[in-house]
Amino acid sequence: MTAVVRRKPTVNAQKVAEKAGVSRSAVSRTFTDGASVSPETRDKVLRAAAALGYHVNHLARGLIRNESGIVCLIASGIGTPLQAAMLDGLTLALQDAGRIAMVLNCAGDPVSVEHALRMTLNYRAEASVILSGSPPASIVTTCLDNGQRLVLLNRSEQIEGVGTVSIDNEGAARDAAAMLARAGCRRIAVVSSTAGTASLVAREEAFIREATKLGLETLPHRAGPTSYASGAASARALLAGADRPDAAFCVTDLLALGFMDAARHDLGLRIPEAFSVVGFDDIEQAGWASYELTTFRQPVSELVSCIMGQIGSSTEGVGPVPSRLVKAEPIWRRSVRVSPALKDA
Repeated sequence: MTAVVRRKPTVNAQKVAEKAGVSRSAVSRTFTDGASVSPETRDKVLRAAAALGYHVNHLARGLIRNESGIVCLIASGIGTPLQAAMLDGLTLALQDAGRIAMVLNCAGDPVSVEHALRMTLNYRAEASVILSGSPPASIVTTCLDNGQRLVLLNRSEQIEGVGTVSIDNEGAARDAAAMLARAGCRRIAVVSSTAGTASLVAREEAFIREATKLGLETLPHRAGPTSYASGAASARALLAGADRPDAAFCVTDLLALGFMDAARHDLGLRIPEAFSVVGFDDIEQAGWASYELTTFRQPVSELVSCIMGQIGSSTEGVGPVPSRLVKAEPIWRRSVRVSPALKDA
């Protein structure tokens, strides 16, 4: 026989008022910051609330004031190191700011991003931060018309009224090409994925342009999704023959780590002595002793700060939200060989 569990009725402010012997408005003032209420009344209300197990329904209060306090974070690949670090930083920052973080996991394609944004409207979110994918113009207009702020991370498109925070992907990719050229590398694999996101494409194309200017040969390769396994597959495809490249620029660290492990353990190459590798992101694993990957750091704390600034700024009557471009700092480790010129110096 299945036992029936009866839910206790919700304790509301009226019940607290009746137990405390005060008015309903006195309960409301007690739980409103800055409201005027006598110490005696406050004490009565707090004791009654504790006895009844009453908690303020901030969501209901916010909806009455048309301020839900909800900020939606729309992301894909949330298990990857960089995305996990971004979500960790943003959720903590939002909590510190008294906001409610709601994470929506999407596939990153326009259809799934649109679906996620429609969900944010149902929950009366005050703002949405799109960490993955590009939203269709129609849903952007709908969100803005409903008073919701939008912030895009690492998207090249500029949409009036929408905030953008981006890494300087092109500048870092140009620096990576110069770095490998100085190390004496001449035939460089450009390891990307089939994801085709704006940031990955920008890194790949900028690297190839700069490498070409420097007289270097490039071999673009995309093995699959942006994953460790794809990096390993790229290494096996590119390094198995006799006419192999002497370096690789991987558009993410996760690709680079897979590439390095396959190069060393499957193909017997020594890094950096026989082969140089540069990554992008500076995830935690890049600094592990097994990798010591030279890379370009996405400064998560600075990106979070910029996003929080975009969320907190009003867009009403001030035109487009200013975009923010953040520099990716080069992090030198031991996956790039020392320049022959420096060795002789």
